Amino acid sequence: MKVDGACHCGFITYEAEVDPDQVYACHCTDCQAFSGGAFRWAVSIPEENLRILSGEPKAYVKRSDSGLENHQMFCPTCASPIYSKSLAGSPQRVNLRLGTARQRAELSPRIELWRCSAQDWVTVEGADQRLERQ
Repeated sequence: MKVDGACHCGFITYEAEVDPDQVYACHCTDCQAFSGGAFRWAVSIPEENLRILSGEPKAYVKRSDSGLENHQMFCPTCASPIYSKSLAGSPQRVNLRLGTARQRAELSPRIELWRCSAQDWVTVEGADQRLERQ
């Protein structure tokens, strides 16, 4: 499915090809902190499936418990999260943040990750897979 989107201020615009069946909600504590909410909503795609059309995202580098670096890419003006990527692994994948996608109403989470960290009051309707961890 082709999607397009923009950060809140419109500085960053993009288009991407995503698989709607791979949309996930992650309840890990990092995603809660980064999103400022109870979970983060995203889809993992090959890096070549994302095309930044305008603007240059800024990176915040988070080092995981395993020591790997994960780059959280966001708008330098309005701070809207756009995607994240790990520098490990090949081929490269990115996690596109779906709150910025114009088609977000069509992209409900099919997978829940890190249910062990989920807030008790959160239920994601329609998820086919619920994993306690990742």
